[in-house]
Amino acid sequence: MRLRIFTEPQQGASYDTLLTVARATEDLGFDAFFRSDHYLTMGGDGLPGPTDAWITLAGLARETGRVRLGTLMTAATFRHPGPLAIGAAQVDQMSGGRVEFGFGAGWYEDEHSAYGIPFPATARERFERYEEQLDVITGLWDTPAGETFSYTGRHYQLSDSPALPKPAQAPRPPVLIGGTGPKRTPRLAARHADEYNVPFNSVEDTSAAFERTRAAVKDSGRQAPMVYSAAQVLCCGRDDAEVARRAAAIGREVDELKANGLAGSPDEVADKIGRFAEIGAERMYLQVLDLSDLEHLELVASRVAPQLG
Repeated sequence: MRLRIFTEPQQGASYDTLLTVARATEDLGFDAFFRSDHYLTMGGDGLPGPTDAWITLAGLARETGRVRLGTLMTAATFRHPGPLAIGAAQVDQMSGGRVEFGFGAGWYEDEHSAYGIPFPATARERFERYEEQLDVITGLWDTPAGETFSYTGRHYQLSDSPALPKPAQAPRPPVLIGGTGPKRTPRLAARHADEYNVPFNSVEDTSAAFERTRAAVKDSGRQAPMVYSAAQVLCCGRDDAEVARRAAAIGREVDELKANGLAGSPDEVADKIGRFAEIGAERMYLQVLDLSDLEHLELVASRVAPQLG
């Protein structure tokens, strides 16, 4: 089981704060530093304001040396697919091939209206655009150097693109697709993803989602392996008082976090991660909401990670 740190900077974090957490992630031996891709807080004042996911990752690419860097999940509604493919490929080059491309359809309408970003009126159109963007981005990356890429879709058309620049990773950075949609998401994951992620669900519901995607992979005839992962909010403490303090700092209740996240003592957290491992999860994204609490990361690195083998 590989442990990855997952942050939500739209709740309020500067680049310097994210850099501090990313460096701690690296120094403490975690596998990766991931961040959300949002422009509006989901509670609270959000000060000092949002940071852009790909600008952040570009900076971290030059200021870290080992950890994988990625998004859970970049929103298809935020960017055109061609420039996004260029930007992500450049960050992959800047990092020496450490980028992982988590990509989703986009869903938070309020942040679109807050910053003047068009938001497709229906979920169907959002998913259509998302699917076409997956075709375009992976198509650009997969096109051999010296050849061109063209695409004709309902929403996006490309003609004789040089499909440059190329990412450092060949043929492309790993693609992550997540969610619990019963049909379209497993189908798209089977077609495009290197990793399928289930965020913030119970072990039982995560297992069911994994099985749907495993079935889609089998039905597609795909031979390449799929990595399965889960994301859970983290609230670990040496004793009950420390757990309660960390829960209060993020505005949550301990009992609720134990039911819906990774909460409790290091042994309790390790035990629940083990339950996810039993259903096939190979990576766990630990959602860290209090970015000032680096001791939280140190506790997990010293007391939880060694129990996971």
